[in-house]
Amino acid sequence: MIDQGRLFGLCASALACLGLAAPQQAGAAECRQALALALDVSGSVDLAEYRLQRDGLAAALAAPAVRAALLSDTAAPVRIAVYEWSGQDNQRILSPFTEIVDDAALDALIARIEGTERRPADPATALGVAMQYGAFLLAAQPCWVRTLDVSGDGKANTGPLPQSLNLPADITVNALVISDPPDPNGRMAVTRGGLITYFEDAVIRGPGAFAEVAAGFADYERAMTRKLLREIESIAIGAVETEDDGAPS
Repeated sequence: MIDQGRLFGLCASALACLGLAAPQQAGAAECRQALALALDVSGSVDLAEYRLQRDGLAAALAAPAVRAALLSDTAAPVRIAVYEWSGQDNQRILSPFTEIVDDAALDALIARIEGTERRPADPATALGVAMQYGAFLLAAQPCWVRTLDVSGDGKANTGPLPQSLNLPADITVNALVISDPPDPNGRMAVTRGGLITYFEDAVIRGPGAFAEVAAGFADYERAMTRKLLREIESIAIGAVETEDDGAPS
């Protein structure tokens, strides 16, 4: 099991690089959602799949419906960070938390993702550490909602088990499960080792948590677009419902 002191030091170093050594104090600008996107770069992901995942995320963020949802309330923007994960000591930030206040901010984030090249990483799958890392980054974000979005195509095989983690109760962990692609007749394959059930039982947690499924890496863009819309639009719907509940009858 990974040494927790070492993990804390690793995460603290990451926050220092981001200029986020501690949560912001009351009075900071409104933020309706902090969204940390975690991409799987473990040994089961080859170079072609890596590019499908990277480019699929960039395309999903650029989708007109996602862009409109992100920019629907720029007075209380969404903050997005993107990082890669594999082994216990392999977490790489692709983009620090960025406030999506206008098209230029979103386009800059998309460009950073598209410009990323793969680097050598531990082939192991430290899914639990990836979740701890994302939760630590989110802890510095005083937003109305904090969401960790974990993509993965395999079960943890090193480090703490996801189901053993004690993460903050107000952080929602959603998953994008990358299953086996459909067979030649278009039928969904039985995903390896019950991966979908594994993510539903061991990984997702928190208010409104859910798992989206991509039928192979070629389906990643579609699945990510659908998941981002569900995550971002739910915040706007919740805000409207809260206002309606408080309105005089």
